Amino acid sequence: MTRPEVVLVGVDGSAASLHALDWAAAYAERVRWGIHVVCSYSLPSFTAASLDGGYAALDDTAIAEGAKAVLDEARSRLSDLTVPVQGTVATGDAAGVLVELSSEHSLAVVGTRGRGGFTERLLGTVSSALPAHAHCPTVVVPYRGERDSTIDPARNDGDVVHEVRRIVVGVDGSPTAEVALRHAVGQAEAWGAELVAVAGVPLGSGAGVLAWLPSQIDHEQVLDDVKAGLDVIVDRVLAEHPELTIKRHVLDGSGAELLTEFSEAADLVVVGSRGRGGFRGLLLGSTSQAVLHHSKCPVLVVTRKCDEELQAESAA
Repeated sequence: MTRPEVVLVGVDGSAASLHALDWAAAYAERVRWGIHVVCSYSLPSFTAASLDGGYAALDDTAIAEGAKAVLDEARSRLSDLTVPVQGTVATGDAAGVLVELSSEHSLAVVGTRGRGGFTERLLGTVSSALPAHAHCPTVVVPYRGERDSTIDPARNDGDVVHEVRRIVVGVDGSPTAEVALRHAVGQAEAWGAELVAVAGVPLGSGAGVLAWLPSQIDHEQVLDDVKAGLDVIVDRVLAEHPELTIKRHVLDGSGAELLTEFSEAADLVVVGSRGRGGFRGLLLGSTSQAVLHHSKCPVLVVTRKCDEELQAESAA
């Protein structure tokens, strides 16, 4: 049994969340998946001194109506799509709601810099927590202000705003990176995009993890060895996709620095992460966190956990 081919999108009425919605809509149209838009809200409470330390809950009528208005706006924005669209207003913490719902979807999408929208919600927390704990791959779409102006993702005049032409994936030889590479291949095939695999080796004289190497070490040899390792992983994946071409780069620098730099000219960056259990400690590894914070283009995060779950369900 496989999951429904539906994209989950969290919205809060902010420009950032609507920009992410546009990206999700473009992807759903491209791959012919459905789209599920969710607006969640938490009912605030305050301590009432007159109730001997008890709590008095605010009337949630206005908040619920606000959430419904946000959802209606989002659905109206998708009115021209030719794929199924559904919407849900949910109560609860946005990150928790989306993590739970992600187990029933094949992809989740959220935006960053979600300021000024419904109840002044900040999507920053959601865009960090969801990729780490989601049961499916997550795309985090950065919003950069006026340059990401309101558009209609379904217009048919040939001007596709959210088209992905170039994808960059970080590969460091770990099992998690190979998982990311396989998902990047899937995205490249879905979009018909160019795919570039990048491995970073911090050999510079700065604080790189290999800066301690003796001066007589042949840095070029180190780069060649890493390139050979990258070729092994890429060729193994390409054996299942012989029609695809993957460009390969091994460069001096950390993975986070290189992927952030490549994001300037890419349309999608793909990173893998071991992730963490629960909501304590680090949410994602340092590389994936850094890329999420600084990337200029959408970032697809795939954790080992979500990939294992998807494989188990496909095999069932």
